Amino acid sequence: MKMRMRMSLSIDSILRPINTALFSSNPCFLTTTTPALSPTGITKLCSHSFSNSTNLHTQSALPNRAKLEPFDEGKVSVLKQKIELLGVSCNHSWVPGRYYNILCPKCNGGQSMERSLSFHIVLNWEFAMWRCFRFDCGWAGRVFSDDREAENRAERKFKSPRESTEKSLGLVPLGAGVIAYFRERMISEETLHRNSVMQLSGNKLVIAFTYRRNGFLVGCKYRAIEKRRFWQMKDTEKVLYGLDDIIDASEIIIVEGELDKLSVEEAGFYNCVSVPGGAPGKISHTLPSSEKDVAFQYLWNDKRYLDKASRIILATDSDTPGRALAEELARRLGKDRCWQVSWPKKDEHSCYKDANEVLIYLGPSALKNLIVSAKPYHKSMDDQEV
Repeated sequence: MKMRMRMSLSIDSILRPINTALFSSNPCFLTTTTPALSPTGITKLCSHSFSNSTNLHTQSALPNRAKLEPFDEGKVSVLKQKIELLGVSCNHSWVPGRYYNILCPKCNGGQSMERSLSFHIVLNWEFAMWRCFRFDCGWAGRVFSDDREAENRAERKFKSPRESTEKSLGLVPLGAGVIAYFRERMISEETLHRNSVMQLSGNKLVIAFTYRRNGFLVGCKYRAIEKRRFWQMKDTEKVLYGLDDIIDASEIIIVEGELDKLSVEEAGFYNCVSVPGGAPGKISHTLPSSEKDVAFQYLWNDKRYLDKASRIILATDSDTPGRALAEELARRLGKDRCWQVSWPKKDEHSCYKDANEVLIYLGPSALKNLIVSAKPYHKSMDDQEV
């Protein structure tokens, strides 16, 4: 019999605002009446629709206006002039503390004229900062209202998606040995084909997890089956694995590895991505700026996808690094919109490690139910020691 599971929240029949952390989204309201989840894509939880405005609000954009100190008009005037010199038209309607998506004057948004430049003026008008999130641009910097020199730089140029092809990387269709490896881990050929999993040509069995954006190859991560060794394609932009599966997704599942992403798909969920670089050893003491957030640069590179999600389910590993990864992701994505999967006990001393281990030993239905039963992040953290 088909079971429908519903997640309960601690307070019923109220609305609460969802705010994001470093990533900005328009604030929305989440009803505590939660519908059941569907296997082909978790059903919407938010009773709202995002605005089409290019203004992106952050927590800093929602201060108590009555407490704001008057602006120094001279400082405002100087900063606006410097912004204009960048080729950016400082609209009179712009409000400090908010993020705006505008056309980048360096790349003009490419052929699609995408509003790829994220521009932000801090609340006290001390400086403005910006970053273009287009793959082949990456213009970023800061300009100040005093006499400090502007920080104006272009990001390191990565290989163009059109420069990297399956042929140039020596990738070939999966052979019987690799297919057998995945079969032992409960991953079907259909799932492998859908995710364009390939292998490196040659005598040794090396899996190639292809990273794609809009169908184009933007990176590749390799895994040698015999030595269990990983390495990645050099000079490529860091992005989430399975990125094309979350285009316009209002709800997203994030896991710790490519094999876990494939496992979640076997449980019926396609709106899932994996982090590209594994988990940190521990939780960092401070949260760096986007420019210095090297370890989690993929979140910033994929910001425009993640901003659309009103609910993000974290299904990281059950070990200490996995819990640290969940905390680092939640801090950046906004804890109020994050939920977390808790892996069940394997025995008295340990839990199942990850999505693939659950799939192997408990099956796809059990994995599906665990994802459906994810708890709000704060409550989940209360139930376990981080």
